[in-house]
Amino acid sequence: MVNVENFLISIVGRDQVGVISEVSSYLFDIGANLADSSYAVLGEGFEFSGVVTFAAAIDTMEIEAGLNGLATLAGARISIVPFDFDTTRGETATISHTVEITGGDRPGLIARMSEVLMDYGANIVRMSSKRVVDEQGVAHYRTRFAVNVPADRVDSLAAALSNTAGSLRLNCTMEPV
Repeated sequence: MVNVENFLISIVGRDQVGVISEVSSYLFDIGANLADSSYAVLGEGFEFSGVVTFAAAIDTMEIEAGLNGLATLAGARISIVPFDFDTTRGETATISHTVEITGGDRPGLIARMSEVLMDYGANIVRMSSKRVVDEQGVAHYRTRFAVNVPADRVDSLAAALSNTAGSLRLNCTMEPV
C-alpha cells in the first residue's frame, strides 16, 4: 500500500497571467497530484484552493517556500493544511443542475436562495456571484449555483426558486446539466 498525504493549499494574491501555470507546474515538479481545485478572480485579486496528494511524506514548509519563490505569487497569502477527508466525491457532489439568478443588488439574496435549495434537499457543489456593469453604467448581479438536486424534487425546487427570485424582483433559471 502506498502512503498518501493530502493537503489543502489555499492561495490569495494579486491576479495576473500565469498564476495557474506556475502553481500547477511547481506542484507537478515536486511530485504532487492536484485533485479537486478551484481558481477565481475576485476584484483585482485571485483565490486558488486545491487538494494536493503526495505519494510520499513531504514537509509543508518546503512546499510553502517553493510557492513563495514563484514570481506570480509575490505578496500572496499561502496556507497549507492537512486535508483529512476522503478525496473521492460522494453522490451529492455530482452536478445535476445549474441555477442562475440575475438582476439588481438584493442584500440577503444568497442566504435566501441557498435556504430554498437546502429546503428541497439540493446540495450546492459550486457557487459564484459577480457584479456586472452594463453599457449605461448600471450594476447588475449574476449569481450561479451548480447543484445536485434529488430527481423527485426538481420541479418543485424550480418553482420555489422562481417564486423566491420573483419576490426579490430578480430573474431565475434552472437548467439540467
